[in-house]
Amino acid sequence: MNNPKPRKILRQSLANRFVHWTTALSVLLLIITGLGQLPLYTRYNVTKLPGAEWLGDYFITINLHYLAAFGLLFAATFHIVYAFARKEFDIFPRKGDMKESYQIIKAMLTKGQEPASDKYLAEQRVAYLFIGLSLLLLIVTGLIKTLKNVPGVDFSHSLLYWNTALHNIGTVLIIFGVIGHLAAFLLKENRPLIPGMFTGSISWEYVKHRHTLWYAKLLRNGEINETNHDDGSKIQSGVNSKSTSV
Repeated sequence: MNNPKPRKILRQSLANRFVHWTTALSVLLLIITGLGQLPLYTRYNVTKLPGAEWLGDYFITINLHYLAAFGLLFAATFHIVYAFARKEFDIFPRKGDMKESYQIIKAMLTKGQEPASDKYLAEQRVAYLFIGLSLLLLIVTGLIKTLKNVPGVDFSHSLLYWNTALHNIGTVLIIFGVIGHLAAFLLKENRPLIPGMFTGSISWEYVKHRHTLWYAKLLRNGEINETNHDDGSKIQSGVNSKSTSV
């Protein structure tokens, strides 16, 4: 007798995954090409590595930087408009998230009891806020850096100096944010969330165990039924929200 396939619940809609991966790829390209503008790659002989010569070409890196910036701006705009149009704010920060994040991290490290969680953990909402504000800083300062090249637009040297400094700070912050985002998956408790950003779905049992508030909401709204879908089919949850972090 064959064992039934694990049941799945849809956690990340196609729109969420589009925003997540467009943002991720854009940020990665922005970091790589942005460092090339310093220019670090030539200074430290990175361009001498096989296939890395293009990293030292200013015109290639600047054009790719603009392309990545456009991708990030589009993803951010789509994300905000989509969230407010559909009134889906599950990933948006809430009061008490910092305290609850501490309790969750402490529980994971000490094998204690975590507080009941909604669709997103409090720590994920805090990470979303940190990365979101860092990206906003990069977008605003990046637009100013672009506008200064437009004929007829003249900014003071002081403004350009501080704008460049803030842009560099934003770059450092987003690098730390990405590292922290990826480091979260070193913890075993978070790893079942990874498939959600590829297929959109995660384990029914995982949701029931760790996202008890969301699970109860799905049951209450009639979006899932514990007695159904034993054949492993996906539960198409209508509670879809955005995510630049898993």
